[in-house]
Amino acid sequence: MPPDPAPAAARRSVTQLDHRIEVVTGQDVDTLWAYRDRSILDEPHARLVDRHRELAKAETGVIFHRTLLHHLGSGEFPVDEALFERIHRTVDQLNEAADIRDSAAREVLAALEPIEATAQQSQPDGHENLSAADQAALLSIAGGAKVHAHLLTERMSVPTASGTRVPYAHLQRLEAAGLVCRDTGHSVMAGQPVTLTDAGRTALAGSRRPRPAAAPTAPRPGSWPAAPTRPRR
Repeated sequence: MPPDPAPAAARRSVTQLDHRIEVVTGQDVDTLWAYRDRSILDEPHARLVDRHRELAKAETGVIFHRTLLHHLGSGEFPVDEALFERIHRTVDQLNEAADIRDSAAREVLAALEPIEATAQQSQPDGHENLSAADQAALLSIAGGAKVHAHLLTERMSVPTASGTRVPYAHLQRLEAAGLVCRDTGHSVMAGQPVTLTDAGRTALAGSRRPRPAAAPTAPRPGSWPAAPTRPRR
C-alpha cells in the first residue's frame, strides 16, 4: 500500500468564521490578508488576521485528513489489515486536526469579539463611511509616499511607491482628519515621508463596513448544540 500523500498546496481554506469577519470589517478575508502583509491594519485587526491565518491553516489539515479517509474507503485498496491500520491512523489524525482547528477558532473569536463590540458602539445612525477617493489615497500612501517640493516652482506633490500621485490638497484634508501624518524632520526638498496614523489604519480597515447589527453569529466551538462526538480509536 502506498504511503500517505503529502498535503498539496491549495488556495486558502474557507473557515466557519469567514463571513462573520467580513460582515464586521466590511472587507473580504483575502483583502484583509493583503492589508496585513502591507502593514495597513491597526493592531486589533492585525491580531485578528494573524489568528485567522492559523485557523485557515488548521482547516486545511482537517480537509486533508478527511479527504484521505474518504480515499481509503473508496474501494481502491484491498480490505486487509494494512488498510484497517491506515484507516485507524487517519481517524486519529483527523481527530487531532479537528481539535487544533477548534482551538484556533476560539483564538479567532477572542480577537474578533472586541472588534464587533467596538463596531456596535462606534457606528451610530448617520455614520459616513470612508469615501472611495479617500480609501484609494490611503491605500496608495500605505505602500509608501513622500511630500516633495519642486526645486524651481516649489509646487508640492505627493508621489507614492505604487506610481500614483495623491493631490497635495487631498493630503492636507487627510492630515486635518488625523488619518495621515508626515515626518517634518525631513525637508520637502528631500521628501517628507507620509504614513497612516492609527486612525487612518482603522478607517481603512473599516471602510465599506455594513451596519454591525446585520452580523450573524457563528456557534462558538464546543458550545450548544454540540457537534456530534468524533470517534476515537
